[in-house]
Amino acid sequence: MITAIAQIRFKTADFDFNLKQIDEQVINTNCDLIIFPSLELEETGGKDLVFDDRCCKKQIEFYEKIAARNYDKAVLIGDILIHNGEIYASDDGFFVIFGKNIYVDEIYRDDVICDLYVLSKNKYFVMNTYRDFIESINSRNDFVYINAIGMADENIYAGGSFAKNSHNELVLHLPLCEPVCSIVDFNRAIEFTEAPEEELIYRVTTFALKEYCENTGFKKVVLGLSGGIDSALTAVLAARAVGPENVLGVLMPSMYSSEGSVTDSIKLAQIIGIKTEKHSITPLFDNFIDKISHELKHDLAEENLQARLRGLILMFFSNRDNRLLLSTGNKSEIAMGFGTLYGDMAGGLNLICDLTKTRVYKLCDYINKDYEIIPQEIIDKAPSAELHPGQKDQDRLPEYAVLDDIIEMYIEQKQPFEKIAAKYGSELVQDTIRKIYRAQFKRKQSCLGVRLTECSFCNGVNLPVMQRFY
Repeated sequence: MITAIAQIRFKTADFDFNLKQIDEQVINTNCDLIIFPSLELEETGGKDLVFDDRCCKKQIEFYEKIAARNYDKAVLIGDILIHNGEIYASDDGFFVIFGKNIYVDEIYRDDVICDLYVLSKNKYFVMNTYRDFIESINSRNDFVYINAIGMADENIYAGGSFAKNSHNELVLHLPLCEPVCSIVDFNRAIEFTEAPEEELIYRVTTFALKEYCENTGFKKVVLGLSGGIDSALTAVLAARAVGPENVLGVLMPSMYSSEGSVTDSIKLAQIIGIKTEKHSITPLFDNFIDKISHELKHDLAEENLQARLRGLILMFFSNRDNRLLLSTGNKSEIAMGFGTLYGDMAGGLNLICDLTKTRVYKLCDYINKDYEIIPQEIIDKAPSAELHPGQKDQDRLPEYAVLDDIIEMYIEQKQPFEKIAAKYGSELVQDTIRKIYRAQFKRKQSCLGVRLTECSFCNGVNLPVMQRFY
């Protein structure tokens, strides 16, 4: 039995698009059995769409249309088999196809005896888990894992489908974020190779922005260029994803901005080829203080006012030009509440919200590995929001290497307080965790982001806004 696995793109509840992807692969692939990922609503980010009767009816019609084509091969879509114009569902997971026992499940069990085991559970991308996942499968049967490619809100399904033979040898692994259909040769073992972590993050984040724009109708994006590393990285990702001609970077210096915030931003824009506009917020700020506040206090309210004026300008361009506004806060800032609601937190999508500042630097270094794309001046400068003279992030935060380790230990690894405190001291850890909880009300109002870890503030972390422990 010649078996193919088709790692296809999907769009949630876009049954015509999904049908076209299946049609193309079935028609163009010479095989007996072709295996597709599950395209059930609950498996493709449908959420409460599964309770919509009209949508569920379309799901049924989707399978009926495939059956009506009466393909000359067996088609397995998740745990639905379509063969000879008929639709089959199995109560026990077993199908007999061309005399072979095929077993389909959403989890892997090593006590099943079959000719081919199909693991059909769309798995969202989580960095640093792909190799471990492959090695966790101790195959006693010929084995196929099929994963879809697509975006379901914050979750990115990035493919990476693979196959093993009954000797637990890897015989196929498909790339991330690329639709591919391939014949499986269970007699030919291959070596596993994996791209560097930063390359995978680069692929997934750019793929996510392309998918988001295609699914929501945006053709262009806008973001604020501050001269800092976060906005620089976001601009590079955006230019790669939607094309530099579709990216607008807005420079919005204030009376506290350094010269480099403008010159470095312009240098970056010239290198990556994006358009820029410059609009100082100083006149707007001065007018507000004069007309509304009547006095200058150099306090938090004035710092937030600067961020909100920038957000106001960016939202204007977003509305006027129908551009998706990209928010640029990293996971470290988001954890600490270093962002202004309705200001720099404004946006429709954040590509780097699940990357700590340390990972942001690593990704920028990777992007610059062959030649300078992000100006070194941006990478080398001390992080600052430039909301008052001489401000630096480290004036209010521990150094990022320490902060990020605490965040990862507490949020991502669920380590106990005592273990983290033994490494960094009770006072620092207590203060950091308290800030994480106190900033939860902001995160509840933040924009959609790209999930890259199992415990992301996008999904996987569910802290209470109201609590009295921290």
